[in-house]
Amino acid sequence: MSIPQIMNNYNSLRKSEMKVADIILEHPEAAIHFSVSELAELAGVSDPTVIRFCRSLGFKGFQDFKINLAQSIIPDIRNIHETVNRGENVPDLVRKVFDANIAAIQSTLGTLDFQAVEAAINELSGASRIMFFGLGNSAVVAKDAYHKFFRTGIPCQWFEDTHMAMMAASIMGPGEALVVISHSGSTTDIVDVLDVAAKAGAKTLAIVSHHKSPVSSVATHTLCVASTETEYKFEPMASRIAQLSVIDVLSVGVTMQRSEEYIANLDKSRKALVRKRY
Repeated sequence: MSIPQIMNNYNSLRKSEMKVADIILEHPEAAIHFSVSELAELAGVSDPTVIRFCRSLGFKGFQDFKINLAQSIIPDIRNIHETVNRGENVPDLVRKVFDANIAAIQSTLGTLDFQAVEAAINELSGASRIMFFGLGNSAVVAKDAYHKFFRTGIPCQWFEDTHMAMMAASIMGPGEALVVISHSGSTTDIVDVLDVAAKAGAKTLAIVSHHKSPVSSVATHTLCVASTETEYKFEPMASRIAQLSVIDVLSVGVTMQRSEEYIANLDKSRKALVRKRY
């Protein structure tokens, strides 16, 4: 009941908070897709003002507000997938899920900043150590990145535990790189780890779904994936496929620059696995 809450409490809001309310009331469905920074920019206010607005209405924060807003205006079935309908036959279900994944990859290809990709590849190729970090669904992408990169000969780590990631980030140094994956770009733990790594002297790279997000604002480099999934969902599907594709691009780019070492390590790892197969 976010919309009624906004209307009932509108006159008690600060003037700056009213600007946030006006944007949401005018574009409620679009607001579900906004990051904190995007909404703040549209309203002409600061990021903290958006957070204060949400808390003024009794929510814990922006994500809590968006979940409530989405539940009040989006059909329940959209929590399962953006395009499927109840009673969907299997062929249509298959096509819609595949089409969404294909669209996410194509959209990302069309919007990806190639200069940022090149800078990220060069940064990672010369890194003395790379640390990958993601939470929840993004942890799977971070682990996939670790699995691809450790054969390059660059020492790598992978974390999905915030405390472990924070400690590891604190002892990073110049020449090392941290790569984080975050669908929302608004997770406080991700921002904290980025901040700690940056203060320790490491370069940082974020793979997110929004350029204008708290995570993007603190990373050295940002690569943005595109999908139609809403930001109130904690279980992104199509954007995960796009994130994996970006990881593949970085992996191939770094491997091309370290091809001799990679091929030698690949040969060793294949020989080590021979005894594991019939």
